[in-house]
Amino acid sequence: MNFPLYIAKRYLFSKTSTNAINIITAIAVFGVVVGTLALFVVLSGFSGLKTFSDSLLNASDPDIKITASKGKTFLYSQKIDSILQQNKEIEAASKVVEERVFLKYKNKEHIAQIKGVDSNYSKIIPTDSLLTVGTWIDEEYKNTAVVGYGISYKLSLGIFNFGEALQILVPKPGKGFINANNAFRSVSTQIVGVYTGSEEFQNKYVFTETSLAQELLGYNDNQITGVELRLKKDVDLDAFQENLQSVLGNELKVQTRAQLNTLYYKVINTENFISYLIFTLIVAIALFNVIGSIIMMIIDKRQNLKTLFNLGSSIDDIKKIFVLQGFLLTLVGMGIGIVLGVILVIIQQRFELLMITQNLAYPVEFKWLNLLVVVITISALGYLAAKIASSRISKSFIER
Repeated sequence: MNFPLYIAKRYLFSKTSTNAINIITAIAVFGVVVGTLALFVVLSGFSGLKTFSDSLLNASDPDIKITASKGKTFLYSQKIDSILQQNKEIEAASKVVEERVFLKYKNKEHIAQIKGVDSNYSKIIPTDSLLTVGTWIDEEYKNTAVVGYGISYKLSLGIFNFGEALQILVPKPGKGFINANNAFRSVSTQIVGVYTGSEEFQNKYVFTETSLAQELLGYNDNQITGVELRLKKDVDLDAFQENLQSVLGNELKVQTRAQLNTLYYKVINTENFISYLIFTLIVAIALFNVIGSIIMMIIDKRQNLKTLFNLGSSIDDIKKIFVLQGFLLTLVGMGIGIVLGVILVIIQQRFELLMITQNLAYPVEFKWLNLLVVVITISALGYLAAKIASSRISKSFIER
C-alpha cells in the first residue's frame, strides 16, 4: 500500500489528542457538505428551469423560421415552395404574416402583434394544448381571432362577445400630412379562443387567418413575412439550417429556435454561470476550514513527523500525507453532500414540495453533467486547499 496514503487514512479516521482539532475537522467536513449540497441543488434548479423554459419555447416557436433578409416581407414563390416540398426532413410548413398592431375593445386599448396563420400552423405548434378556452382558427369562418390570456385579461375580452367586436388597427403607410380620422386601417374580429403559454407569448399575439392579416396590412396573396417549419424527429437543427440557408440564398434568412431566442439563452446561461461562480466562492471559503484543520493536524503530529523523517521519509512524502488527508477529507464531505443533494432533487421531482405557484412546482432536473461539474470543482478546490496547508511543512519545522 502507498505509504503516504496509509498514514493519511490513519490520521483522517483517528481521533487526535486535542478535542479542538476534532471539532475543527468536523466543522470543515460540514462546510464541504453544505457547499457541495448547495452547488448541486442550484445547478439542478437551473437545469430544471432551462428545461421548463425550453418546453414553453417549443410550444410557441417553430423549429425553423424563414424570413426576409431585408425588409419585412417577401413573395412566397413556386421555387421556395418546391424546395420545401422536396425536403424530406420537413414534417410541416406554414406561411405566416406578422406585424405590430393596435387593439381596441370598448374603452380599453393594447399594443400587440397580429399573426396570420394558415391551416398548417396547428402542425407547427401544439395549438390544442395551448388553448384554454374556445377553439382554434378555422379558415371557413372569416374574421375570427384567438388571443393570449394576457391580452384577454388586459382588455377584459371573452370568447363569443357578440355585443362588440375586437378592433385591430394598423397605421396606413405613406408620407406627408396625416388625417387623424383616416390614419388607420382596421378590421373587426370575433374572439373564438384564448391561449396560454409564457408571459411574453400570451401578451404578444393575436392569431387570425392569413387572408385577414394580409387584408389589414395591404399585402398581396403571396406576400408573407415568414415561413415556419416543423422538422422530423432526430433532425439536427443547426445542420439543417446551414443546408437550407445555402439552398435558399442570401435573400432569405433561416433561423433555428435557439437563434430566434438568442437573448433568452444568453441571459439564462449567464445567470447559470454567475450562480456557479457565487456558490463556488462559498465552497472556497468553506474550504478554509480544511486548511485550518490540516495545519492544526500538522502541529499536533509534529513529533510523529519527526520520527517518520528520522526513519527515512522525505519531506515530499510527509507533505503528501497531509495533501492526501485534506483531499480525502474533502471527498468525504463531497460524497455526503452529493448524496443529500441527489435525494433532495429526486424528492422535489416526485413530491413537488417547493411550489412557485399553486399549480406549478419549482422545476429541478438531475443531470450527470451537473454531478460531474460539482465533483471536479470540489475536488480541485479541496486538493488546492490541502496543498496550501501542507506547504507549511519543512525540514526546519520538523526538527524544531
